[in-house]
Order: sequence, then structure tokens, then C-alpha cells
Amino acid sequence: VQLVESGGGLVQAGGSLRISCVMSGGTFSRYYMVWFRQAPGKEREFVARIGWSGDWLLYADSVKGRFTISRDNAQNTVYLQMDSLKPEDTAVYYCAADPLLTPVSYDYWGQGTQVTVSS
Repeated sequence: VQLVESGGGLVQAGGSLRISCVMSGGTFSRYYMVWFRQAPGKEREFVARIGWSGDWLLYADSVKGRFTISRDNAQNTVYLQMDSLKPEDTAVYYCAADPLLTPVSYDYWGQGTQVTVSS
């Protein structure tokens, strides 16, 4: 299984960005998909999760109401729509996949995509 993120970039505070993660080599519809992020000098943190059929939604408090996770099983793709972006959202964003809802560790990770929010 491979995960490849895309769509990162530079955006001004208050702006929007949508990042994507495409899975290959696996049955996408059988995986819970999760977005994490890691800012410079900080630990990686959970951002959002989505279940097989778009259920089991969960968001970090820091992004609730601003970010929306979604998936397209026909395209093997999970998205993260990020609105009302803040400079503190600047990080490398990673997608991860696992067949379990709450795994000890995620089976598969992407390489990350950089999101930079300027003030």
C-alpha cells in the first residue's frame, strides 16, 4: 500500500486549501483514513479521521469547525478541506491508513505535504 499526498502550498491567513491523499496497492474502502500534522519543533498531532463509508468522523479541537475530512472510495482518495487557516496551522500534513478504528500504530503513511500559512 502506498499513500501519496498533494495539494499543499503557501496561503494567507484566513484562506483555504484542500489537500489530497491517494492510496494505491490496497482496498481503499476497507481503511480508516486519518490526517496528522507536524509543525517544526513539535510532535506529530492528530487532525482528523474518517471511516470506511464517511462515518466515524473525528476532529482535533484545534481544527473543529474549520477543517473537513472527506473521502471518495471510487477515486481511492481522502481529502482535507482547510478553511479559515491560521499561521499555527503551518505544518507538514501526513495521511495515514489502518483497517482498525483505533490502532496502536498506523500501518501506512504518506510522505507528507507542506502547508504554510502566512500572517
